[in-house]
This record gives sequence, C-alpha cells and structure tokens, in this order.
Amino acid sequence: MEPTTIDITILAPIRKVWEYYNGPEHIVQWNFAHETWHCPAAENDLRPGGMFKTRMEAKDGSFGFDFEGTYDEIVPHKKILYHLEDGRKVEILFHEIDAATTKVEITFDPEKQNPAEMQREGWYAILNNFHKYVENH
Repeated sequence: MEPTTIDITILAPIRKVWEYYNGPEHIVQWNFAHETWHCPAAENDLRPGGMFKTRMEAKDGSFGFDFEGTYDEIVPHKKILYHLEDGRKVEILFHEIDAATTKVEITFDPEKQNPAEMQREGWYAILNNFHKYVENH
C-alpha cells in the first residue's frame, strides 16, 4: 500500500505543539481516536534509537493494545521519523506557519489488515483530538 498523508493546522506556537506532541504527560490526554477510548500510559525516549510506547484501551476494558516503535531521526521542532515493530515507517513534520500557527503533517505506511481509508480516519481522529487538546490547554 502507498503511504498515506494527513495534516492539520493548529493555532499554537511550534514549541508548544512539539512539547504537547512528545510529552508523556500530554500524550495520555489526547492519544485516542474516540471518546470511548483512553490512553492510560505513555513512555517516550525522544532520540534516535530511543523507543516510545503508548497504551490504548477501550474505557470499558473490552480491548486494548500497545502502540510502540523506535525513533530513526529527530530534528527538534521540525521532524520525527520512526518505525513500528512490523517495519512500517511514520514521518511527522512540524511546519511553523507563523509565530502562533503550526501545521502538523503525518505520513504513515498503512498496515495490511484494515482498509487504508479506515486507517486514515483513525489517524486523523487522533490528530484532531491532539489539535483540540493543544488549542484548549
């Protein structure tokens, strides 16, 4: 499958967007696609060769999984490149539009079990949740 790209523009300075995207204390507040889910735990070692792990669970306890990967490249306030355990790659670009506006662009390799459009919607729902969290905190 071809890589998929999504993006969102956030009314916040790039430093805040970067901090909220990468700080475990923030990740647990926004890293889920639907209000029936939550992210009870997040670990993040933001450096090349470092790993991250987030726990995503249904609030009713019916399902959950760990989302984890290893960082390949970090350019502070600009770029994050990582790969997942199955080898799929993800690139996140942070574009400073102006002093108070940041565009976040994510390109990911879809997995093969689920339709690409469904995956795109899930990734976008999480990114939109992030957008709302940053702008409201």
